[in-house]
Amino acid sequence: MLEQSPAPVAKKVPVTTTHHGDTFVDDYEWLRAKEDPEVIAHLEAENAYTQERTEHLADLRQQLFDEIKARTRETDLSVPYRIRGHWYYSRSFAGKEYGASCRVPVAGPDDWTPPRPAEDCAPDQPALPGEQVLLDLNELADGHDFFSLGGSSIARDERLLAYATDVVGDERYTIRVKDLATGELLADEITGVMGGATWDADGTAFYYATVDESWRPDKIWRHTLGSAQADDEVVYTEDDARFWLGIGRSRSDRFLMIASGSKTTSAYRVLDTQDREKGWQEWPRVEGVEYSLEHAVIGGEDLFLVMHNATDPDFELATAPITPTAVDAWKPLIPHTEGLRLEDVDAFAGHLVVHQRSEGLTRLRILPLDDAGIADDFLVEFDDEVYTIGSGSNPEFAQPVVRLGYTTMARPGSVYSFDVATRALTVLKESEVLPAPDGRPFDPAAYDEHRIWATASDGTKVPISLVVPAGAPRDGSVPVLLYGYGSYESSIDPYFSVARLSLLDRGVGFAIAHVRGGGEMGRHWYEDGKFLAKPNTFSDFVACARHLIAEGWASPDHLVAEGGSAGGLLMGAVTNLAPELWAGVVAQVPFVDALTTMLDASLPLTVMEYEEWGNPTDDPATYACMRGYAPYHNVTAVDYPPILAETSLNDTRVLYVEPAKWIAKLRDTAVGRRDFLLKTEMAAGHGGVSGRYQAWKDRAFTLAWILDQMGRA
Repeated sequence: MLEQSPAPVAKKVPVTTTHHGDTFVDDYEWLRAKEDPEVIAHLEAENAYTQERTEHLADLRQQLFDEIKARTRETDLSVPYRIRGHWYYSRSFAGKEYGASCRVPVAGPDDWTPPRPAEDCAPDQPALPGEQVLLDLNELADGHDFFSLGGSSIARDERLLAYATDVVGDERYTIRVKDLATGELLADEITGVMGGATWDADGTAFYYATVDESWRPDKIWRHTLGSAQADDEVVYTEDDARFWLGIGRSRSDRFLMIASGSKTTSAYRVLDTQDREKGWQEWPRVEGVEYSLEHAVIGGEDLFLVMHNATDPDFELATAPITPTAVDAWKPLIPHTEGLRLEDVDAFAGHLVVHQRSEGLTRLRILPLDDAGIADDFLVEFDDEVYTIGSGSNPEFAQPVVRLGYTTMARPGSVYSFDVATRALTVLKESEVLPAPDGRPFDPAAYDEHRIWATASDGTKVPISLVVPAGAPRDGSVPVLLYGYGSYESSIDPYFSVARLSLLDRGVGFAIAHVRGGGEMGRHWYEDGKFLAKPNTFSDFVACARHLIAEGWASPDHLVAEGGSAGGLLMGAVTNLAPELWAGVVAQVPFVDALTTMLDASLPLTVMEYEEWGNPTDDPATYACMRGYAPYHNVTAVDYPPILAETSLNDTRVLYVEPAKWIAKLRDTAVGRRDFLLKTEMAAGHGGVSGRYQAWKDRAFTLAWILDQMGRA
């Protein structure tokens, strides 16, 4: 057996900082110098070490990749959705990393039933009669190590397509415009933008956003086709560093809206394209009031639906005139109901769709409209114990049906069409899971799903979504992968994963800890996991792990934890908090040096993040709180579990330096096993590598490591 190489050792260059009387010596801040060849050499050495330490898993990685590939229909077609005169859809092709976006004409004005392609359509043939390929992403990605398509949008006359691409991974996009009649690209090329483009009503101009030095979208521009980018007009600039901008059109196509939002406050500027002489009208900005605007026509009256939290943290739905109105003049349409979190509303000519949640689960609520106003109010219901429901692609104001998606942890996502008038629910597509490489067909009945509740240290009940092999014993013998996030009021709702089947079929369970800091249980769930209450996020996750162990679902010898981004912060914190609970920990693009980041207002996103984490520079209590949980600042001389940290060199959201410093300090400080790996993608962004086959290989790498820690490799 070959002797393994020693782990890379990062040199120490002490940097001393003092805040609020507390002094901290940071030995590894030098790794922040991304352009320094010594830094790149260190990251490459870490990659080589990780490759060597996991070489014994090469065959397993290939098996896992083959399983994911075999179970996925590689040549496939999304369910077409209608925009004016065409059905739009995407295609994927066997052997190709990326897909294509396409369209076909609608049959007539009353055609709301999407066309279905022939079974097993050949990849080199049209999927539907009259197919037009709008963008072939493989052609756009050719010659680039990384490729991401940002926003794409069709002009109102459906003649021009604006699309944005990123070939670096830093989320700075370039917008190009394609003439769909000729297939030619226009000369217009707009660089350095955030996201995509929003067309003006007449199709002669579009709007886009750019970012400042802190990576905050702070300006909205208007570009007239045929002109130079240098001549573009700044429509609006947001000067408050806490706020970011976005622009879009109402579903009715009548209004252009610039949304300005911080973590706690919203504001809008609205342009009525039927009355441009009024110009952009400014809606109120009231500190602490969050709201959204949606144009609706109810009882023959044009109005805005306003989803807001001015009267209750869990929001209510109100109406307002289409001219700016004070908050206290908004009229309740769906008042707040205890235990119900209203999240969003979509308005159509004949109905409203309200997105809400209760008991930690998503709900879809339909309100049909008639000439007098709201005619009814009901839920679209399913029978599963653990599920996720949400609306799908519904771009047309006049459509009489609601496209929705539904999934569980054991059942692949299905797309339905719900006829509002008849309440008929029609399956448009059930995501197909093909047989495994050994020929075994997929069977949802082979897996059991559960919603269980852990008790946190303060007595709070924390929901857990769990899927295990059917009939799994509750004697601690089943390995479990426990996933968590718990920030930004983002809910990690139950979801299906083809790659996860490779765990389940090896006797492994998967659980989601719906910890505080997320939004699963309403606004209070978020508020109780941020600022000075942030430690609840970490203790909740530990409580979920202990509950799984106590109830026989798992044991510390076979329990692996996983989380990414802010969930990576969670991983670092719980590893410090309870290192004895985990057989292994996967931290993806982890926010593990949170205190250093939040103390530096010049870094990307920091100022905007004050309303999530607090400002440790100005507030001693916030500093003390973050100092107490920030993973990098709390590494101690204990026996940590094996850790796999995965990051991307070009990530602008969580910089690669955070996990690089963390792993270096763990190696220098920890005792015992000291089994720590750092894997850096050198051509990727926050979401990892691009291309589906490469993404599958990446996931296979991680799953192989997880199975190894569980003793199932």
